[in-house]
Amino acid sequence: MKTLTLGIPKGSLQEKTLEIFKMAGFDIYVGRRSYFPSVDDPEIKIVLIRAQEMSRYVEEGMLDCGITGEDWILENGSNVARLAELKYAKRTSNPVRWVVAVKEDSKIKKLKDLEGKRIATELVGYTKKYFRNQKIKVDVEFSWGATEVKVGSGLVDAIVDLTETGESLKANRLKIIDTICVSTTKFIANRAAQKNIWKKQKMERILLLLQGALEARDKVGLKLNVKEKDLNKILSLLPALKKPTISFLTLKDWVACEVMIEEKEVRRLVPLLKDNGAQGIIEYPLNKVIY
Repeated sequence: MKTLTLGIPKGSLQEKTLEIFKMAGFDIYVGRRSYFPSVDDPEIKIVLIRAQEMSRYVEEGMLDCGITGEDWILENGSNVARLAELKYAKRTSNPVRWVVAVKEDSKIKKLKDLEGKRIATELVGYTKKYFRNQKIKVDVEFSWGATEVKVGSGLVDAIVDLTETGESLKANRLKIIDTICVSTTKFIANRAAQKNIWKKQKMERILLLLQGALEARDKVGLKLNVKEKDLNKILSLLPALKKPTISFLTLKDWVACEVMIEEKEVRRLVPLLKDNGAQGIIEYPLNKVIY
């Protein structure tokens, strides 16, 4: 039987990834000590791999495809196909960034001020490349964790760390002086595997379901009944992604309206719909939205 080898990130992205696969229709079981989860699709073999290493194994062909961050693709300098961006955040949020940060009261104001200084980071390779491209000589060392503490305690002059809002850095009395890269979650593929017709089609079908599940996370369906004379008024209130579905009811002069909307709109909309003649309003969750 033909098999597609898929890497799922072990660690911080693992739970979110498994949740999305579940929504997409894949039942994955991860044993307590196993790095080879079972899945109810005999054409897929799953391997748990750290996101930091994923792109290397995909590039080398040990995995046909996998999920990792753009930051680790850049760090490894991997020549992989980026098939899609997977927007894991349930709500629109800031993308995660790798930033250069120093102490709040530091005399270091800009990158040039770091000439000859020491920087700690997990993103060593890309940080070295970034400063080299800026023609600034710095000493970059690998940080095993607690990176924010190191600059505050004077162990290093600056750090390159991952942030979304910058709040954690502010809490540690650090200030951002530059952003070296922005990272999003990517579905990547080995270039040779992508040229294989069967594997390419299998990856495309998995992606279709994953993106459909991700698209559905922020949305719900609404059903309601309304008198025909009030329909235009109701339609003017609905921020529909597509034109609502309208169907006639057996009750004379009444129609049923069905629409897909952003979940955050429900709290505002339902009272308005009710006030303007809508009845029998039903809200229901969506598993997938595929355009």
